[in-house]
Amino acid sequence: MFKPGGTCAAGGHWSAECPAPISSKMPYFAKLLLLIFCLVLLVESRKHRRRRWTSHLDVQRASHIFKRNRDLTKAWKGKTEQLLRVNEHDFTMRPAFGGPAIPVGVDVQVESLDSISEVDMDFTMTLYLRHYWKDERLSFPSTNNKSMTFDGRLVKKIWVPDVFFVHSKRSFIHDTTTDNIMLRVFPDGHVLYSMRVTVTAMCNMDFSHFPLDSQTCSLELESYAYTDEDLMLYWKNGNESLKTDEKISLSQFLIQKFHTTSRLAFYSSTGWYNRLYINFTLRRHIFFFLLQTYFPATLMVMLSWVSFWIDRRAVPARVPLGITTVLTMSTIITGVNASMPRVSYIKAVDIYLWVSFVFVFLSVLEYAAVNYLTTVQERKERKLRDKPACACSLPQPRSMMVDGSYNDGDVNELGHFMSHEDGDKQDRMMVQLALGSERGSARRKNQRYVSMRIDTHAIDKYSRIIFPGAYILFNLIYWSIFS
Repeated sequence: MFKPGGTCAAGGHWSAECPAPISSKMPYFAKLLLLIFCLVLLVESRKHRRRRWTSHLDVQRASHIFKRNRDLTKAWKGKTEQLLRVNEHDFTMRPAFGGPAIPVGVDVQVESLDSISEVDMDFTMTLYLRHYWKDERLSFPSTNNKSMTFDGRLVKKIWVPDVFFVHSKRSFIHDTTTDNIMLRVFPDGHVLYSMRVTVTAMCNMDFSHFPLDSQTCSLELESYAYTDEDLMLYWKNGNESLKTDEKISLSQFLIQKFHTTSRLAFYSSTGWYNRLYINFTLRRHIFFFLLQTYFPATLMVMLSWVSFWIDRRAVPARVPLGITTVLTMSTIITGVNASMPRVSYIKAVDIYLWVSFVFVFLSVLEYAAVNYLTTVQERKERKLRDKPACACSLPQPRSMMVDGSYNDGDVNELGHFMSHEDGDKQDRMMVQLALGSERGSARRKNQRYVSMRIDTHAIDKYSRIIFPGAYILFNLIYWSIFS
C-alpha cells in the first residue's frame, strides 16, 4: 500500500496516480522486444523478396519459351454462363432469327472404315464431324485470348445445328471416358462444334459384276428441321473439307478415292434442304475369290474330263467320278450364295459357276450316251452272231490255243458270252472259234466290228478335244468382259 501524501522519486508526493518504482525498468524490456520484432520482420521481408524475384524469373522464362500472353479468360473466376451471357438470350431460336439463312460450314475427318457388309448392304464408318458457324449471342469481351474451349455440358444450353445422317441404320457419339464433344467459342461469336461419331449407313450396291466389281457408297448429312431458307449447310473448304487417315484399309476392298458433293433434297411436305455427301469408291480384291471359288470350280471341271480317258466298260469308275464332280460344284455354288444377298439378277460369279456346272453335268451325260450306244451296238452284234443259218454252215471248230488266230476283240466277245446261261455258252464259243479259223471271213468280219467300235469310241475322242476347247474359249470371253 502506498502512503497518501508521500512524494515520488521525481520530487513529487506519492499518490494513487503515481506509478510504482519498478516502472523505471520497463522501457528497457520494451526496447528489447521491439528489437527482436524488427529483426524477425527484416528476415521475413528478405525471404519474401527472394521468392518474388525467383517466381518473376520463372514467369519470364516460361513466357520466353512458350511465347504466349496470359489469357485472362482462363483465369475467369465467375460462371461461364455469365461470361457468355447464356441466360440473357433465348437459344431455342437459331442465330439471326427472322433474317437470312445462317451459313454452317462442315468438315469431316474419317478415322476408319470398320466394315462393309454385302448381305446387309451397309457400311460402318468412324469420323470426326465438325461444324462452323457464327452466333453473336456468344461473343464476349477479351483482349489477349483467342478462344474458349468447353466440353459437351455447355452444348445443351446453346443453339447447335441439328445435322443428322440420312439413310443411317445405327449411330452413336463415343462416350469413353466422357462424351467426345468439343465446343470452342471465339470472342467475335464464331463457334467450332466437333464430335466423334460412329455411323452405320445404307449403301446401294450393284453385284452384277461380283466379285469383279467396284462399289460407290455415300454418307449423307442434312439438317433435320431447318430448310435452306433458315440454314445453309455447305462444305467449308470444298473437297479439302474431307480428310482421311492414310492407314485406312479393308480386307476385301481397295479404297480408290474419297470426294465430296452437295445438292438440294426436296420433301413434299416440308420443302428443300441442303444435303452434303461423302462419297467413296471401293474396288474388291479378287485374289480371295480366285482361291476360294474360281480355282476349285476350274479343277472340278478338269477332273470331270478324266472320265473321257477311262474305258467305257468301267462303269464303277466313271459314274462315281461324274457324280462327285457334280456334287462338289453344287456345294461351291451354295457356299458362295450363302454369303451374298438374295438379289434377283445374275452375278458374274453365278455365270462362271453355272457354266462350270453345265460342263461337269455334260460330262456325265456324255458317258450316259456312250454307254447307251455301246449297249445298242452289242445287241446288234449279238443278233448277227445268233442267226441259225450261219451256225449250221460252219466247219469243225478248233481249239483257240491250237489255232492262235484271235485278237482282243474276239476275247472280249467271248468274255461277253461267258456271262449267259450254260446251255448256250459252249455253242457260242464254238461259233466264235470257228470264225477265227477262217482267216478270210474273219478278216472281213473283224473289219466290220472294229469300224463299229470306232464309231462308239468317237464320242470320247471328240469330247477330249471339244470340252477343253469350249471351256478355254468361255474363260477367254468371261475374263475379257468382266475384268
